This record gives sequence, C-alpha cells and structure tokens, in this order.
Amino acid sequence: MRALLCREYGPIERLRVEDVAAPRPGPNEVVVEVKASSLNFPDALLVQGLYQVKPPLPFSPGMELAGIVKEVGAAVRGVAPGDRVVATPGRGGFAQECLVAADRVSPLPSGMDFETGSAFVLTYCTSLHALKDCGHLQPGETLVVLGAAGGVGASAIEVGKAMGAKVIAAASSEEKLAFCRKLGADDTIDYEKADLRQRILDLTGGKGADVVYDPVGGAQTEAALRATAWGGRLLVIGFASGVIPQVKLNLALLKERSLVGVYWGEWTQHDPQGQRRNVDQLAGWFAERKIKPAVSERVSLEEAPAAMLRLLQRKVKGKVVIVP
Repeated sequence: MRALLCREYGPIERLRVEDVAAPRPGPNEVVVEVKASSLNFPDALLVQGLYQVKPPLPFSPGMELAGIVKEVGAAVRGVAPGDRVVATPGRGGFAQECLVAADRVSPLPSGMDFETGSAFVLTYCTSLHALKDCGHLQPGETLVVLGAAGGVGASAIEVGKAMGAKVIAAASSEEKLAFCRKLGADDTIDYEKADLRQRILDLTGGKGADVVYDPVGGAQTEAALRATAWGGRLLVIGFASGVIPQVKLNLALLKERSLVGVYWGEWTQHDPQGQRRNVDQLAGWFAERKIKPAVSERVSLEEAPAAMLRLLQRKVKGKVVIVP
C-alpha cells in the first residue's frame, strides 16, 4: 500500500509517499481502508517533532479518518469487515490503509459521506468538550472564537450556535470573516485591524464575553481575557500562532475569571462514556443540519505536505481532506 512517511523529525518538505507493507490487526485492532483523512494542526507539529507526543520513526501522520473496515482482530466485537466508520488513530491516517485500536472506531453517522466524516470527529469533539464540559457555555451567553476560520475555530462557531450562544468570530482577514459569517457567526472582528479587547466590549454593550475559545495563543490571548465578563472563562485549546502567552494572573482575580485547559484526546481516556455521549450529540446535530464540517480542499497524498505548510501559514479555511 502507499503511505506518506515521516522518516526523521524536521522539515515538512522531507515527507515522501512510499510503498509499505499492509498492516495486520492485533487482537484488539482494526484495519480500515482509508477513503479520506483530514489534516489537523497537530499533524504538522508531529512530523516536526514539536508535538507533546513523539511516535517512533518511521510513521505516517493523519489523526482522523473515515473508511471501510477491512479486517478485525480476534478479540474485536461490535465492528465487522465492511462497516463504514470514522476513526481517530492518532497517526497513520495518511495512507491507503490504517491500523486503529477498536475502541477508537465509531460508525459513520447516517447520511454522512467519507470526506465529511474524516473531518468530523477531532475538531467537533474538541469544540463540544471545550464548550460544554470545560467552559459550561449556557444558552444566551456570548462566545468569542479566536482563529475562527481554522478547522477547530469553524467547528466552535457551529457548536456554539447549536448550544444557543451568541457567537463573535475573530480572524485575520475579511475573507476569513466572510467564511465565518456563512457558518453562522453573529458578529465578526478582524484582529489585524481592530483592537480586539475594545471590539469585544463594544459588541457586548460593555459586559464582555462569557467564554473565549482560543486555539491561537500569542498577543490575542491577553486582549481577549481582558474583555471577558465577570466569571468569564478562557479556554486554552492550542497555540497556532507559535507563541505561548504569559498571562498576568491578576486578570483572573479581578473578575473571578477562569483559564481552563482543554486536552480532548487525553480526556477521552478518562471519560470514554462522556466521549460517546458527545459523539451521539454531534451526530444528532448533523442530522438536524445544525453542524457540517466545512471541507475547503481535497488533496492527494503527494499534495499533503504542501497543504501542511499552508496550514502552518494560516492560509487554510475550514478543513483540508486527503484522499489516498
């Protein structure tokens, strides 16, 4: 089979498509024929050796996928060859076949195609876990989404609206903000041109945001935190800017604000039943047409490294899907 391989940590340009042996499942594993796999920001970090997890070399990136089960291990129950599934293997999705732990495989939601399915689990589950389980977002509250045109940001807009919040999308260009408005954002802020803190206060009548969803980091984090209301919650999703901000803790004290870390992948191991509930909720919202992954590009395995570079340069809107 063909797979995009990382043989050494370093520049993304060194990734190559190679022929490798097809995987065989262990007792509790499943082999999935990959129909589509979506690109996520951690994939680009992983191949550079910059992610918190460093898999043994060589490996294929690709944290989430959709496809058809080809083979199952002897101890696997509830999954059978021919099943249409979504999966979060953590790595290995940028290949024609992928080995996945059976407990990381779920049925492809009814009415969902493979490309949509491949862009469904990681970003939307991250956003629902962040907003519901960590941020306790309530109907009628105001949610500010930073980096709102990216994969997780776009999902946060839709999840926030489905939860009944007013959503303010913040991004770095008018083109990206137009994309956010199509997703349902009530208001938008271009933080390259406007004072983020002041615009949030203006749009909330001086009250401030109840919840901030921050996958960006950098200078915008403190500005957004300063614009949160009494009891506001800032959700730390990631640092797409490449800068981990140093926040003054007196800002938390002044209005009983909370800074809450969000690590969806690890949480799923601590609360697998909660994860199943969230997947069921998202599948229901998809059926009700409240959410739908925004796939902006479809590329081949050979084109995946160039797409990773565009992602790092923040030139991607929504999700890029690799079709092997």
